[in-house]
Amino acid sequence: MNNHIHWYPGHIAKAERALKEKLNLVDVILEVLDARIPKSSSYGNTKALFKDKPRIILLNKCDLSDEHENLKWKKRIEEETGATCLLTTNGSHKDMNIIINKILDVSKPVIEKMVAKGLLPRPIRVMVAGMPNVGKSSTINRLIKKSKTKTGARAGVTRQQQWVRVHEKIELLDTPGIIPMAQPDQETALKLACVNSIGENAYDNEHVARELLRLLSGRYEKNVREYYNLENEEVTIENIALKRNWLIKDGMPDVVRCSQFILSNFRDGKIGKITLDEYGEC
Repeated sequence: MNNHIHWYPGHIAKAERALKEKLNLVDVILEVLDARIPKSSSYGNTKALFKDKPRIILLNKCDLSDEHENLKWKKRIEEETGATCLLTTNGSHKDMNIIINKILDVSKPVIEKMVAKGLLPRPIRVMVAGMPNVGKSSTINRLIKKSKTKTGARAGVTRQQQWVRVHEKIELLDTPGIIPMAQPDQETALKLACVNSIGENAYDNEHVARELLRLLSGRYEKNVREYYNLENEEVTIENIALKRNWLIKDGMPDVVRCSQFILSNFRDGKIGKITLDEYGEC
């Protein structure tokens, strides 16, 4: 079993170049975080990455995370970044009008600069950015559903990048910006793996599943015991497999199958509404 989560510098460099190219095209950034790991899914040095561009932070998948922790993290994020933080979910369109109105609000200084230069105001250009699998594409799709009108490729934009009019005053870049994922901290890498923000080739499922059970011990151990019907047994992959009678040769528990099962259960929210990043850790 490989206990180290690997990073690939070449992929990180490529992602950083692509993101910087897109940043040059936009006025406002929607940064998407995973509400289950608000700290671990954020980019450490956002000031250097995003410069002074207006930013709205979406604490996404909040329907899968601990409701009490959501409010604590929302407040902290706003205090530490100065940006507005909104709680959003992948499965609902109810929060789209709130996002649109907030974009219009934070972009007022951009419009004022245009007018001051004697330019006619144009639609505000917005990009959705964040780590892999935090819900960037779902956010784009939900915003685009409000309007299917494409305005076509702009000068300096590749054919794969088009602007979509989602409001009379807002255009959205229809391809997300992937934030580089250089994470030397294995605990952070582990949490990213738990929520499937890292490619499966970078880690071992059994190792991540064991560490996930460790992270869930304490605050969420009751959830784990109830979901897997564990009473006095130790909370282990082996015992969960035995409860399901998942056995391999010589009656040994099928750890491989059960590890993937546990990770899928957590990612789908079946174990409960859980936040892995503890508020007091920061």
